[in-house]
Amino acid sequence: MTKRTRYTPEFKAEVVLEALSGESSQAELCRRHNLSEQQLSKWKQQAVENFASLFGSKDKASTDAAERIAHLEQLVGRLTVALDIEKKVATWLN
Repeated sequence: MTKRTRYTPEFKAEVVLEALSGESSQAELCRRHNLSEQQLSKWKQQAVENFASLFGSKDKASTDAAERIAHLEQLVGRLTVALDIEKKVATWLN
């Protein structure tokens, strides 16, 4: 039974960037990092396919976060006004 090695996303990104930069050949990178050429090719393909989503998803996430923050700020404002009203009513009743 063969032992499978698990590589971190950071390691994969580093190796793929080296491969895409063209400073070293794919065979040299595979020897240096003890990888198969098929594995490195698969990582490169995944990276290239997901490049566009790196830019798009971040923008959507920041837009969603900004909308959530705006909603929460409105909610805090309403609660603050309600609390102020309750304090004034409590002072009048005492």
